[in-house]
Amino acid sequence: MDVHVSLHGRGDLAAQVYRQLLDAILDGRLRSGERLPPTRELARRLEISRNTVAVAYDRLVADGFLVGRAGAGTFVSAERVRTRAAPQGVVRPRAIWRSVAADSPAAGHEYDFRVGVPDPRLFPMETWRRLVARELRTSLAGYADPSGHEALRDAIARHIGISRSVRAGADDVLITDGAQQALDLVGRVLIDPGACVAVEEPGYPPARRLFRSLGARVVGVPVDGEGIDVTAIPNAARLVYVTPSHQFPLGTPMSLARRAALLAWAERRRGVIVEDDYDSEFRFGDRPLEPLQSLDRAGRVIYIGSFSKTLLPMLRLGFLVAPASLMPALRAARQLSDCHGELSTQAALARFIDEGLLARHIRKATREYAARHALVVDALAGDDRLRLVPSVAGLHLCARFSPGVSVRPVPRLALERLDAYCGESPAQQGLVLGYGAIQQAEIPSGLSVLKEALG
Repeated sequence: MDVHVSLHGRGDLAAQVYRQLLDAILDGRLRSGERLPPTRELARRLEISRNTVAVAYDRLVADGFLVGRAGAGTFVSAERVRTRAAPQGVVRPRAIWRSVAADSPAAGHEYDFRVGVPDPRLFPMETWRRLVARELRTSLAGYADPSGHEALRDAIARHIGISRSVRAGADDVLITDGAQQALDLVGRVLIDPGACVAVEEPGYPPARRLFRSLGARVVGVPVDGEGIDVTAIPNAARLVYVTPSHQFPLGTPMSLARRAALLAWAERRRGVIVEDDYDSEFRFGDRPLEPLQSLDRAGRVIYIGSFSKTLLPMLRLGFLVAPASLMPALRAARQLSDCHGELSTQAALARFIDEGLLARHIRKATREYAARHALVVDALAGDDRLRLVPSVAGLHLCARFSPGVSVRPVPRLALERLDAYCGESPAQQGLVLGYGAIQQAEIPSGLSVLKEALG
């Protein structure tokens, strides 16, 4: 058997030989019962001491991966070797988890119309590396406040106060690992098993699945041109999840009258509104209506934001703004969940905001996304097979199918169907087209392929 071992640097050579031989055994490249080269031969190949190879062999024998046979040599143990897979096991998850599966990111499509994916090429990566490197050199090690880095909480409070009129100070902000963790914390603190939670229909599937995983009875409430139909919220509901600035996935904003009605519902029912302002930073028209949080006078709105769309999804940075009455419980839930998140990244984002780099990035990205938005609108506006839902913000557009129209699968296209965002029946038919991941020059040809697939 030809054993391939490559040494990197000098370091602990015996440990390197041990590790590479162990990997070969676990990966199946060295199979059960196979004979290894004599220590003298392998040492000669690697140009190292025979004693070094002998130490590695001895460790593998002691660990049960090799067995020595007098007069025959050293062999891979037939008893100890197993694949890297964990046992099948007999333990089963709770029933809800048998119907909930993790999504796998789509990849390999020529025309990428995925939803909610920003363009990483617009992000100032070199500047970000400099900021993170600075924080890694200067940040103190150790545990910290579960609310997150204080400078970042203060920077976020100022940023959303200016850009979105959110009323908050640093003490009202809790940093999360993205909007999804914010929803998880809210659910842990507010949702009892069996409680009724209202969500938009169509709406954001991960929120629906998360609330169900926490034991809630999730009910979809229809959305029309003004937003969620407040009169259709179930009497039993005490928490409602909405995306009023840019309804997901339709894209329409909630009207001022509907916002007032929703706030009145929360006051009357002693309910809580979870407001997800996921991508309103990118706007191509007039200033949006004030968020529900800024209109709330009773402290019944929890405002959630994320930097996954404005910056990069991989950064896993988000936040929530909650009434003071909920903050102690939310901080405790965060501490029990993962303590406080990654502090050097939070500190770097604080500087990114304070130095005006976030505002500059948003202005640049908004111009680019506005051009892509216009290309999609212009290309589809004259096609009577699709009815575009008006939208002037974000990273996607929704188009409903005209009666009798459908779309066949096309491997070259990464497409998302509207019915995937519907939890109730009958599902609505149409497409949700993201333009964050696709380059502007590729949009016309990608939409031409889409039109050919419409029937």
